[in-house]
Amino acid sequence: MTGEIAAILAMDGIASGAIYLLIGLGLVLIFAVTRVIFVPFGDIAAFTALSLASLETGTRPGTVALVAGLALLATLIECTALVRAGEIGRLPRTLFFYLVLPLIPVAAVWLVAGMALSMPVRIALSLALVLPIAPLLDRIVFRPIADASVLLLLTVAVALHFALSGMGLLFFGPEGVRTKPLADAVLDVAGLIVNAQTLLIVIAAIVFSGLLFLVFEYTLLGKALRATAVNRTGARLVGIRPATTGTIAYLLASLLAGISGVLIAPVTTIFYDSGFLIGLKAFVGAIIAGMTSYPGTALGSLLVGLLESYASFWSSAYKEVVVFGILIPVLLWRSLSMAATDEEEEAEE
Repeated sequence: MTGEIAAILAMDGIASGAIYLLIGLGLVLIFAVTRVIFVPFGDIAAFTALSLASLETGTRPGTVALVAGLALLATLIECTALVRAGEIGRLPRTLFFYLVLPLIPVAAVWLVAGMALSMPVRIALSLALVLPIAPLLDRIVFRPIADASVLLLLTVAVALHFALSGMGLLFFGPEGVRTKPLADAVLDVAGLIVNAQTLLIVIAAIVFSGLLFLVFEYTLLGKALRATAVNRTGARLVGIRPATTGTIAYLLASLLAGISGVLIAPVTTIFYDSGFLIGLKAFVGAIIAGMTSYPGTALGSLLVGLLESYASFWSSAYKEVVVFGILIPVLLWRSLSMAATDEEEEAEE
């Protein structure tokens, strides 16, 4: 391997790691606030790419029917719960948040499908369309079992992924898609030829990671999310509703998934089930950080991207084995670390 090839592989690995970074941050955010390992996260990214491709070809995205169905079901569940609790006065607010808001992008995409739209408009519509998916899934699937064990929540999340994959096949078909590149330029960086699309992916990951940091550090919303992640009972005692912060966490994570789908669609052929593998690799990066640290997730995701890039050079058939094989030493190390910590706590007691 020459130095030039190593540099090219490193650039590809950093670009892949940047995608895994955005998805990994969303996974950690949802897990910290709700204890749910949101396995369908990658599916939302794939649906964004498929929706964008549909708008480019002038067809109506299948996501329209998916979001409309989820909105109706979530509204029915929430209204039923309010009627049983005798809180009739909250019905208008529920109808607005669970039905009207999700159906606005649905109606917009339904009306403009088939028209010649500019790229920024297509991207904005695709992001707006997938944005309600995660919060609606939370209300339908996870909130009724919010106090269940992490293992049960994980089992439900895996089942939900397979359900969404089936819907993806139904709505989008088995064909793969690739969207138009967001940037066509080719740049010369220190003698290394870099595609502008790759550079855009890296910049987007840095920008949105920085914005997420600012939200957590300097906004009341971010502090409420952090409080819920640290102590749900304590957050409830000071007036923070875990259900509301959970919805916000799902909303932010859905935005990160949508951005990831827009960025990856021009460089990778996306199928209806491509999201699972993308999300799983991001999950490896999050596991390296223990599903708790955002900076650790960033480093872990970049490590996964670089490892995948170099492994594909040496043996593309085994690159997935190499990437997922890193979980074994990481899990062993974390298991031994937890055992040592438990022994120290018992000794102190």
